[in-house]
Amino acid sequence: MKKKAFTLIELLVVIAIIAVLMGILMPSLRAARDQAKRIHCISNVKTLSLGWVMYAEENDNKLVRGHTDPGCWVLRADASMTVEQKMQTIRDGLLYPYVGKEVNVYRCPADNRLQDIAFNTFRSFSIAGGANGEGSGGSTVAKSLLDIKRPGEKYVFVEDIDPRGYNIGSWIMSFNPIHWIDPLAMWHNERSTMGFADGHAEMHKWVDPSFIKWAKSAMYSADNAWPGFNMQHPATETTDIKWMAKGYPCKNYQGRI
Repeated sequence: MKKKAFTLIELLVVIAIIAVLMGILMPSLRAARDQAKRIHCISNVKTLSLGWVMYAEENDNKLVRGHTDPGCWVLRADASMTVEQKMQTIRDGLLYPYVGKEVNVYRCPADNRLQDIAFNTFRSFSIAGGANGEGSGGSTVAKSLLDIKRPGEKYVFVEDIDPRGYNIGSWIMSFNPIHWIDPLAMWHNERSTMGFADGHAEMHKWVDPSFIKWAKSAMYSADNAWPGFNMQHPATETTDIKWMAKGYPCKNYQGRI
């Protein structure tokens, strides 16, 4: 009995149908993957934020130091370190016992810098300098949980992409004039995850085109992502920088916002 085989035209039709179906399904699959990473990132930052609050509550409301020196929430991880050594700088930090001793909560699942030899960074988040980190012009650093008013509006953890390739110190904002130092990362389609002083976390959507363009250049430029420090918006675009200024978790600040 002669077996019927597909003709060349029939095979081409089947391949074309498969290609069309893949074209329809792939955007949905990417969207689902990106959404899963967002949920995972928010969960990680919430864990860090709750651990940050727990540390203060168990230490007479004193905030864990937000720098990366010995005796801080994490230790400094230099570019020359192996990934395991960088993970150890997290384990040696004071916050580690308060986040379930889970090193992966310090990392955003959408942060691909470990795959880039120029960065090779493990930790994705930094503490804002006003929360017992580095001081900055025009603000007074908070030392106690009681120093931070309206904690539900004051962020503590930010997605930081230090252009040197590894996050050093704390994430600093100054007020004379208003600007910040390290670029903020946008690993979530022009959004960044923020952790707040009341223990909650949320995804914040950026709106100013110049800031979005600048932040993306910091993340993806080929020359070791070096856009420079001291981010300042044009006077015509101030929505994002005002939001960051009003949410900065210091004891108090001066200057116009």
